[in-house]
Amino acid sequence: MFFNGLLGRTAICTKHKIHLSQCPYFFTVLPHIIKKAPDSLEFQFVQIIKYPHPTLRHKSKPLRRVDAQLRKIASEMLELMYDDHGVGLAANQVDLPYRLVVINIQSDPEAADEELVLINPVISKRSGAAEADEGCLSLPEVWAPVRRADKIELIAYDLSGNERKFQLDGLYARAAQHEIDHLDGVLFIDRLGPTAKLSVKEPLSSLERQFATDRERGFIPGDEEIARRLAELEEERT
Repeated sequence: MFFNGLLGRTAICTKHKIHLSQCPYFFTVLPHIIKKAPDSLEFQFVQIIKYPHPTLRHKSKPLRRVDAQLRKIASEMLELMYDDHGVGLAANQVDLPYRLVVINIQSDPEAADEELVLINPVISKRSGAAEADEGCLSLPEVWAPVRRADKIELIAYDLSGNERKFQLDGLYARAAQHEIDHLDGVLFIDRLGPTAKLSVKEPLSSLERQFATDRERGFIPGDEEIARRLAELEEERT
């Protein structure tokens, strides 16, 4: 999607040919757009997609290279994560089919030393178990208890292209497992027990209805168009 004309000019979504005040995604990404807006009137940006968008069920492929564009994507993902007060975000959640994850359990851009950017992450060992409530930026207002390993070891590449090994526990371990699940098309609601699944049934139905409405209004492409776009992006980088 592109936005044409911002900051005092007429704001038109050039993809859907409507005034942006009618677009349900405009106000959720506007603060991010204003901070990133260049002098040109037309530009592209990443945004967080919501359940049940098909990309959230897409299994991502490993990235082949680290370059300036990938570093920019990671930076924008971190900004979106902070804007929405999240502690982690996977590339699937911004409609990109890449094995890329960003994490900061402080959810604070001032705590940059706490940031993790994980490229092609692989969990090599899990130990212990703990249950805690989880939410997701792609499933707003949905919370439920999830049981996960309390400690993990993982291998990933950083933004310099170096392979690194991590030993994580507590919230870092939980966040990493949650985000790596995303890369495999798995959502935290898939890991709920019968009682917890019943408790989130209505909020999930509400998200499904909103998605259907947005698609009917032309705000979200059809599944075939989404699949073609993901395939093209994979061809470029995976």
